Amino acid sequence: MNFENRFELIRTFAAVTISLILGFAIILLVSDEPLSSIYYFVIGPVLKTRYIGNVIELAIPLIFSGLATVILFQTSLFNLGAEGVFYFSGLMAAIVGIGLSLPAPLHAIVAIAAGGLFGMLLMFMIGYFKAKWNASELVISLMFNSIFYGIGLYILNYFFRDPDIAGFASFKMQKTVLLANIIPKTRIHSGLIIALVTVLLAYLFLYRTKWGYEIRMTGINGDFARYSGMNTTKAIIIASIAAGIISGIGGAVEVIGMYDRFRWAALPGLGFDGALIAMLAKNKPGSTIYAALFLAYIRIGADLMARMTNIPSEMVFIMQAVIILLISGGKFLEKYRQKALLREVKKNA
Repeated sequence: MNFENRFELIRTFAAVTISLILGFAIILLVSDEPLSSIYYFVIGPVLKTRYIGNVIELAIPLIFSGLATVILFQTSLFNLGAEGVFYFSGLMAAIVGIGLSLPAPLHAIVAIAAGGLFGMLLMFMIGYFKAKWNASELVISLMFNSIFYGIGLYILNYFFRDPDIAGFASFKMQKTVLLANIIPKTRIHSGLIIALVTVLLAYLFLYRTKWGYEIRMTGINGDFARYSGMNTTKAIIIASIAAGIISGIGGAVEVIGMYDRFRWAALPGLGFDGALIAMLAKNKPGSTIYAALFLAYIRIGADLMARMTNIPSEMVFIMQAVIILLISGGKFLEKYRQKALLREVKKNA
């Protein structure tokens, strides 16, 4: 491991440690039973098989979200459109599950493919505006999130909403489309396998193909890539399409893996989580697995803490904000970096 990678690992570890210390400090200040609160937060997620299953279940969509964002960040695109894609692609997968009658494995494959296809089309629009007219991908993606959500909500409300049940949900999907559980006494479904395979494919795409190389070079230095003869416009569009496919598959897998109806009355928030996961993973596809598991773990821990004590689960969002603030802060530990780099140079001299 070279110096820069070691330093980034230290920065990430320091950011996570500081956020945890801050979280514990808040608990000590406001909780009536601080030791019990910390116990449930730190140890709670591993107390029962069901809780461990909850962590992995939550990590599955986070892996997809983090992977999609990693590809976009590697292209220097601050695109948060995965949020709207998750919602719309999940709805399209549910519609396939409601309207088509197919045998069990094929039905799920078609639903996931539909989610990936719509994800590709939706993210392509965002990438096209950026590539062709250099429009701000952040502004466009946030705008399109609302558009995708509004269109999806209209389709759900007027064509697929079940009027016979309380709440906002679609008709039931057929059982043949639902992903099978793979671990007893949990709701961990075969989407976990799909997520892990997607991580491998994303790694191969980024580091073993010409397209992946052009995407990474465009992100590192777009002018250099352009003067070297690379088509940076195409690289941006390809990165957007790849991210759209991954987030679309993620939305489909989450819906047909965890629900029997489409139940998202609002944007699920999974797309926005991708930015935090990508930052924790340092834009490395393989590291998104660990980042997603960490985020899922502290969220399940916070939920258990909220149920067992008087500390609200929203405390975890303070910790997430601190992590983002420190990791994105270019000056965080910069003096340590300079001193460590100087020692490294003297050592190798």
